[in-house]
Amino acid sequence: MTINKTFVPVALTIAGSDSGGGAGIQTDLRTFAFHCVHGTTAITCITAQNTVGVNRVDAIAPRSIVAQIQAVVEDIGVQAAKTGMLLNQEIILAVAQQITAYKIENLVVDPVMVSRTRAQLIDDDAIQTLRNTLIPLAAIITPNRYEAQILSGLEITSLADMQAAAEIIHRELGVKAVLVKGGGMYGNLRGVDVWFDGEQLEILTTKQVETKNTHGTGCTLSAAIAANLALGKDLWTSVQIAKEYVTNALTYSLDIGKGQGPVGHFFPLLIK
Repeated sequence: MTINKTFVPVALTIAGSDSGGGAGIQTDLRTFAFHCVHGTTAITCITAQNTVGVNRVDAIAPRSIVAQIQAVVEDIGVQAAKTGMLLNQEIILAVAQQITAYKIENLVVDPVMVSRTRAQLIDDDAIQTLRNTLIPLAAIITPNRYEAQILSGLEITSLADMQAAAEIIHRELGVKAVLVKGGGMYGNLRGVDVWFDGEQLEILTTKQVETKNTHGTGCTLSAAIAANLALGKDLWTSVQIAKEYVTNALTYSLDIGKGQGPVGHFFPLLIK
């Protein structure tokens, strides 16, 4: 008896675990699954968190992260990858070395450095290592407002600032494309993103969704971009589809827990 195997695109998330299921690898895997992409993981840290906050973070040893990446790539293969929380300098270096060794080109880097509440999540040495080793390997980087400020050296308060930051990051860090996210902006700029790839400067806008349940939007966006790249779509198309997906997921966000709930990744199932 012959079994015909159907090719299934594979995406790898290199990120932290969120025990509350709102962000990190849990969110990435749901996003991959929605796009009919097989999700694989390399866990960088384990967090004890919920909708209210983070109670504890434990780093995974770099050698364990390397082993996870090797196990996935050498057997299953990877058509696209994304990085999320990398936590420290040693982990960033280990991940960058593996991306280089396996020549993973469809890499989406979500530079998890600063939260929307302006809390810096990794130290200055780790930020510098991220700039020098991992970001130049990326097909696209997706910084939020405050991360874009650090990477560009600009204070971002307007659309013109977002555009200038995207151009600076592209020019100085060697990344193929930049998507500066406007989730941390105010008024009409909230949720407006800016794309720049060295030639094309675009402003992405969608309807504004009024909800407090926005946990995991950054992870979801970068995972959706990676999923679409794994499906063979070009970078600009992948970003547009991912933006629409996040907007729909926000529309059907989950009001769970006592704090900020997650977006609804399988929103078609929530539509009644």
